[in-house]
Amino acid sequence: MTVFTPRQAARILLVDAEERLLLFRGWDPARPERRYWFTPGGGLDPGETPVAGAVRELAEETGLSLAPAELGEPIWREVTEFSFAGRWYRQEQQFFLARVTRWVVDTAGFDAIERETIDAHRWWSLDELARTTEGFYPTDLPELLRRALGSE
Repeated sequence: MTVFTPRQAARILLVDAEERLLLFRGWDPARPERRYWFTPGGGLDPGETPVAGAVRELAEETGLSLAPAELGEPIWREVTEFSFAGRWYRQEQQFFLARVTRWVVDTAGFDAIERETIDAHRWWSLDELARTTEGFYPTDLPELLRRALGSE
């Protein structure tokens, strides 16, 4: 029987003026050979609201500082189960949409585990994301992005 650690998280769909989505490439330290792409964001601190967590994570991971009001309400919620570093999590996560004209990502705010397990970032178009054979999470990210951009 798998024992899951409950976790609350906030994730951000950061989209530029060309409607490209920022993703990071990383891996689970227990399976470093398996790389995948994912949105900025992460676990909430105790007592932190999802929007406050999203703002904090965005600043830490990209250098972009936004006010909570600039994110507004979550555009999507999901519950996902995954393992990381040999531990299983059941994560309730909320996704927020943030738009920028252009942004040069600054990862100086990465924590130790992020520095050890993230090796790249890039801006993805919806077409590139839909066509890639590389792994990404959530697995229905192209559909989520299409809805967020009003492209459906």
